Amino acid sequence: MTFIPSNISPYYTSDTITLYHGEALSVLRSLPDASVDAVITDPPYSSGGFSRSDRMKKPSEKYQMTGTKKQYPEFEGDNRDQRSFLAWASLWLTECRRVTREGGYLLCFTDWRQLPVMTDAIQCGGWLWRGIVPWDKTEGTRPSRGWFRAQCEYVLTASRGSIGREQDREVKTCFPGIFRENVRASEKLHMTGKPLPLMKRLLEILPPGSTVLDPFAGSGTTLLAAQQMNHRGIGIEMTSSYCGIIRERLSPPPSRMTA
Repeated sequence: MTFIPSNISPYYTSDTITLYHGEALSVLRSLPDASVDAVITDPPYSSGGFSRSDRMKKPSEKYQMTGTKKQYPEFEGDNRDQRSFLAWASLWLTECRRVTREGGYLLCFTDWRQLPVMTDAIQCGGWLWRGIVPWDKTEGTRPSRGWFRAQCEYVLTASRGSIGREQDREVKTCFPGIFRENVRASEKLHMTGKPLPLMKRLLEILPPGSTVLDPFAGSGTTLLAAQQMNHRGIGIEMTSSYCGIIRERLSPPPSRMTA
């Protein structure tokens, strides 16, 4: 069973997954020290524009092309400027480090605009900065006429001290330094959702039976990947619409009665 703080009621629980509906920093502060093995998350980028007025737009106006037929619920927390983003990210990353055991992992998504400030925030939070793993979204991404296609996002990697696999001389697996996975629009349930196969490939770095924390759960893809790979998961999501989507994705389908 995953840990459930006594002062917060979970939105959803199962044998392996606990989901909280609330603001990330508030819930993180209720979790005990060294209670998870990894933090794997995709926080709001506060990106999608070159100016302050661009950043203040709704996420659907920043991250979806005009005329897109599929609509997703809006989400909050995506309009901070660089200074407030650094301060905010440093706070929740500090809490994430506190709740991660010694030798645990951090894998955090970002885009090219926020790459410099997010690497600073990780180090402000006390993590041992380890590098960048690009996610190549393939040529199916939106083109830019006369310029380079914005084809990559990035997984920023860090650890709380020396990672467990460095301490285990028997582990000989080498993991990829870049992942190539296309965005499957038909499978997306969040406008910035990541492909399930990508998340499962990232989780391969974890020891068996790990506890994974995602403080920005979105539509629950990280939690679903953890569930399917026999890990435990703790998720936090502020938007109630997405909490409902996560619950539906994680709940087993009802069994059919046979005559």
